[in-house]
Amino acid sequence: MATHSNDVLQSVFITGLKNVHGVEHQALALIDRQLDHLVNYPEVADMLRKHRVETEQQIVRVEEILNELDESRSWLKDAALTVSGNLAAIAHVFAPDEILKNSFANFAFENFEAASYTSLIALADAGSFTIATPLLQTSLTEEQAMAAWLDSNNAALTLKYVERRSAGETASH
Repeated sequence: MATHSNDVLQSVFITGLKNVHGVEHQALALIDRQLDHLVNYPEVADMLRKHRVETEQQIVRVEEILNELDESRSWLKDAALTVSGNLAAIAHVFAPDEILKNSFANFAFENFEAASYTSLIALADAGSFTIATPLLQTSLTEEQAMAAWLDSNNAALTLKYVERRSAGETASH
């Protein structure tokens, strides 16, 4: 069985927590920009609003873990990832298939977040950071549920886009 230096384990864990904190701020920026463009896709808007609330709670959970470890979040990382989230969402605004591009990007992003939480759970368990595991598991479950919803609705969303476009209606958002 492999052994891990507790100092290295804790350092990697804290870095991961700060990273996921920034990623969750990026997620908020992505969601906010998309909500402005979902008039024709209320089911997507409803799910994004629900997930936005979950994302805010995920940020609080990560902050709780950081506080327990007497660590602060990275304001620079949070700001940089918020800006990049806004830029990523803006990049799709002018695409005629904006709704599809956003849906694909959201699916990839949710899976990235889920992978991040899976990694953090492994570190928490290995480092005996007992307060962290249930909090991280809750966030992981939420990310997996959102990714599953996006995946299971991809075909219907694509066909709705084609239907609207075929009818000469606004289809992009």
